[in-house]
Order: sequence, then C-alpha cells, then structure tokens
Amino acid sequence: MMIVELARPVALHDLGTRSTHHSVTAKPAELVALATRFSLARLDTLTAEFDVRRDAAGVRVTGTVTGKAVQICVVSGTDVPAMIKEAVDLLFTPLAAPETEEIELSAPDLDVLPLEGESVDLGEIAAETLGLALDPFPHAPDAALADARGKLVAEEEALRLAAQDAADRNPFRVLKGGKEG
Repeated sequence: MMIVELARPVALHDLGTRSTHHSVTAKPAELVALATRFSLARLDTLTAEFDVRRDAAGVRVTGTVTGKAVQICVVSGTDVPAMIKEAVDLLFTPLAAPETEEIELSAPDLDVLPLEGESVDLGEIAAETLGLALDPFPHAPDAALADARGKLVAEEEALRLAAQDAADRNPFRVLKGGKEG
C-alpha cells in the first residue's frame, strides 16, 4: 500500500467541463513527512494552486506549485536553500490496453498520465512536482565547498585514523596494559 503524505483527492464525478479552482497547502506534519520522503534537511512550505476540468481526452490539471526547502549538499553536507516555483500542465487519461510494441513519445505526450480510480490526488501532484523540481545533486556555495575540501584527508591517512580509532575503542585495551580512553 502506497503512503501518500499529502492527500487531496478530487472526485471525478464532481468535475465538469468548467474549471474548478483548488488550493493545496501542506500542514506541518505533512511537511515533515515530505521532507523525509525527499531526503531534505527540512521543507518549510509547499503550496499549490490548481485548476481542474474534464476535457475530451480525460482530466486536465493546470497550475503552479511553490515551496521553500533546505537540501543537503552532496559534497559538504551543509544546508542548501531551495526555492521551488513550477508550472503544472497534466492530462490524466483512462488506462489504455497495453501496447505489444514500443512507442516513441513526443513532447506533448510526456505530461500524459494514466487515470486510475475515481479521483485525482492534487496533493500527490504537488508532492511529485516538488520532487521533480529539486536539484538531484545540490551543492553549497563555493566558500562552503572550499572549507569542506580543506578538511579532506588522503585515503591512507583516513585508514590510519580509522585503525587508531578502532584500537582506542577496544574494550580489552585496558586489560592489555593500555590506557583508558
């Protein structure tokens, strides 16, 4: 069973051909759950404004997702602020019979998703948009990276330090005549 941190379903039977406006704002507990899902230091805000309507091909969802997050630098481990503002234009269509051969998708087909069940979850759309908008390899500013690089040691030195640390933590060291750590 899939856990949805930010569930905001809109029932298909409530949709017409005229757009209906929906606002999504993540609550504090949802922000924490989403931060965990996307491996963020924290997620401060996540909001979305969507217009939803039926059209001939299925259900169209358009709008904007905005958010403020803090990612973790892949080099230094320091905080990297991230501001998200992404446009959304998705078309949900009924599931078609599986194709037996591969097909090539054109650019307009890339934002077409299968319509599953009796609702469209605007919260999950906002969460997935956030996840796609985040930098997959966030980097801290150059000064923080330079500081982190200054703390790096050669592999041989790292192995020596690890061996020394393991020896210092050996509980039988005192029995062998060594000093207590």
